[in-house]
Amino acid sequence: MQMHPSPGHPRRRLPVPAGIIGCILAIVLSSCWNRETAVQRGNREQILHRGIGVELSDLDPHLATGTTEYSVLSALLEGLVSEDPVDLHPVPGVAEGWEVSPDGLIYTFHLRANARWSNGEPVTAADFIASFHRMLTPAFGADYATMLYSVLNAEAFHRNRLADFNQVGFAALDHHTLRITLGYPTPYFLSLLSHPAWMPVPMATLARYGPTDRRGNPWARPGRFVGNGPFTLKAWRANQVIIVEKSPTYWNAARVRLQAVHFHPIDSLDAEERAFRAGQLHLTEAMPPAKIDAYRQSQPELLRIDPYLGTYFYRFNINRPCLNEPRVRRALAMAVDRRAIVEHILRGGQLPAQAFTPPGMGGYLPPAGIPTDFAGARRLLAEAGYPGGRGLPSFELLFNSSESHQLIAEAVQEMWRRELGVEVRLVNQELRSTQDARRTGNYQILRSVWIGDYADPTSFLGVWTSTSGNNFTGWSSADYDRLMDAAARTADPAARNACFQRAESLLLESAPIIPIYYYTHVFLLRPSVHGWHPTLLDHHPYTDVWLEE
Repeated sequence: MQMHPSPGHPRRRLPVPAGIIGCILAIVLSSCWNRETAVQRGNREQILHRGIGVELSDLDPHLATGTTEYSVLSALLEGLVSEDPVDLHPVPGVAEGWEVSPDGLIYTFHLRANARWSNGEPVTAADFIASFHRMLTPAFGADYATMLYSVLNAEAFHRNRLADFNQVGFAALDHHTLRITLGYPTPYFLSLLSHPAWMPVPMATLARYGPTDRRGNPWARPGRFVGNGPFTLKAWRANQVIIVEKSPTYWNAARVRLQAVHFHPIDSLDAEERAFRAGQLHLTEAMPPAKIDAYRQSQPELLRIDPYLGTYFYRFNINRPCLNEPRVRRALAMAVDRRAIVEHILRGGQLPAQAFTPPGMGGYLPPAGIPTDFAGARRLLAEAGYPGGRGLPSFELLFNSSESHQLIAEAVQEMWRRELGVEVRLVNQELRSTQDARRTGNYQILRSVWIGDYADPTSFLGVWTSTSGNNFTGWSSADYDRLMDAAARTADPAARNACFQRAESLLLESAPIIPIYYYTHVFLLRPSVHGWHPTLLDHHPYTDVWLEE
């Protein structure tokens, strides 16, 4: 802190002997040199300091919609299966084993007898079924309820076509045996089960703080939160830190080396990078694009660029005037120079995205998609009745606070002005406000991102079905829904991928979205962090992470 002299008369200063000055200087310098950073102390005490970007809105797993929530929830809760730390293939979690029927429809899970909640009570099959019931309750309004739709009658119950939950494909055969019956074979079913939508919640705890099937139940707070994961919730200071500590009741506690994880929400990329440089973070959520080259040259050992299954895009609210015209939307999409954005702004190995689904998932190749074609965009806009942009009202482009979002929005704003004569006003709000705008439809064009929940095309293309809780554009297509349903019920990989391609072609032709780029995960990581493997979903089981200089 900078000190300022007091107002008034100056004070007479007595001379200080040079030897005393030297001693004081030596003490000050010594204390600066010996001051332990958070990272150094963390290395010594097995406390991981992780940047997570924006602040969380909730720690209720059934309301979680973002990767930030998963980063914390995966420390606090565990589903039937967990993930291998290297390649994320399903491994035993609360279930120590399972069997699958020959037709791929019936999964029988055997829960561990020593699986415990953090209050010491056993985790049972009934706990999972009650949690799934909550997730599918129509009045609860879970965005990710569709994640459970592969279960027999789950969609019918969630959409109020079936009143009796006992007819949904869940059954507790005893306290530690859970049977799940699917409506159709789902090859990636086990990979779904580590998603927060499938995590159990302690219903008795929820009931103490309010209705269990209503949003806003304040159970997910320090002093109230009961979980079954490797860590327990110790503190949550908004916009400062979330602290979780090793749980003594976790069934695999002997494997967990970390004693605590401190999650630091820092929504400024520059501020997060400075915190890393100052020794306050072991790893960042992201980093400023302008500093990537400097780290490449001077400190490459700290820079990580990992593959990441995600798409950065803009979504349209097609219920707004002019944006309800597909030719206007497609013209705007064709007038975005994606290659310029990834090469001159991002600089982190990202790829231009002309389609929504990242390439190479399970052999699926997306269609050619939406090209960058300025002349074609101008023709389309003229065909829609707005030659040179004349007669077209200005639009608002809404994005949450971030240096890179700002730079991309400014670049797109200029492309549309220069190439189409379209004026766009940039609106920057904090994340919670943009999420509220997305949910209520209070936007025209919205910066968005979709990160895969599992490595299958349905994780991306399922977003745009008419029943999806994550669509938020107003766009729907009966043909698209039919193709996605056909893909879900098709066992042959080639025929399945053909359904996906036709569905994605319909989506891109109508253009309720503008794909901009495919992600890489660009971040900073200290060499003292071990077990942090590059994974497509950026999941890192904390049971396999430790610190060592």
